[in-house]
Amino acid sequence: MSNTRIAQIGVGHWGKNLARNYAQLGALAAVADYHAPTAERIAQEHGTEARSFEDILADDSIHGVSLATPAETHADVAIAALEAGKHVYVEKPLALLPADGERMAAKAEEVGKILMVGHLLQYHPIFRKAKELVAGGAIGQLRYVYSNRLSLGKFRTEENVMWSFAPHDFSMLLAMVGEAPDAVTAEGAAWITPGIADWCTAHLQFPGGVRGHVQTSWSHPFKEARLVAVGDEGMLVFEDSAPEWDRKLAIYRHGIDRSGPAPAPIKADPEYIAVEQGEPLRSECQHFIDCIEQGTQPLTDVAEGLRVLKVLDRAEAALQASLGEKK
Repeated sequence: MSNTRIAQIGVGHWGKNLARNYAQLGALAAVADYHAPTAERIAQEHGTEARSFEDILADDSIHGVSLATPAETHADVAIAALEAGKHVYVEKPLALLPADGERMAAKAEEVGKILMVGHLLQYHPIFRKAKELVAGGAIGQLRYVYSNRLSLGKFRTEENVMWSFAPHDFSMLLAMVGEAPDAVTAEGAAWITPGIADWCTAHLQFPGGVRGHVQTSWSHPFKEARLVAVGDEGMLVFEDSAPEWDRKLAIYRHGIDRSGPAPAPIKADPEYIAVEQGEPLRSECQHFIDCIEQGTQPLTDVAEGLRVLKVLDRAEAALQASLGEKK
């Protein structure tokens, strides 16, 4: 049972999962949702109260709030919570505009409270191992990294596929490379809902020479969630869509034979990497609680969220230009 009390604001499609995890960690103090029957149902499931957002902010016994509200509300809701003296977790993306993210960051610094962003895959045990392997030189010098997040649906009309899927992937790429890109381009297409991209590919160029791309689509025949990092001494694959846990992370030590008139590949079998199994969302929720109790900054703090948001903003501008050209 945690001594830290967290209120979950928004208990819909994703918020209900956050509420469940905080409840299982013994930290759920209350829930709130604009749809009162949903709030009441989730509250009853977890033996807590459904309360208004205003009541939660006025309750000094609640230490933090977790926000899973529409992205356009993140800035105002988070700032209100920070002003009320609450630590804040906000589901990705941090906000829709860098200017709003900057306002959120400034308020968190002003009041001395934690502002954490829900970049879930940073808490995935396999991604954490993959990042550790790359940083430790397991595949040599990193040259190229890409992430595919593809599926059939869920189609959205309030945001495009890049904003829906890519925050996780941009977060992983920036963490693995260790710097922000100096060039971002993107292209996409809108087939299902006019003006709402169903497919997008963003290209990133980093100051140190690493290149990368993120491809997202909800018009794909099957689910694919794959991160690939290519180095000069090997290739690492994080296959999150693989059904078996022990087949999700592999290193390929392919080589190149340069003895002939043209370079030829020397193929190698994959080396599967053992990683202790864990639940990313549970780890993420526990991390928020730990940071509150210990007074430490989260792995995905507001600065990390801003870096990702700025890449999203640059990619969005390029994507919209691409869509405009295809009309």
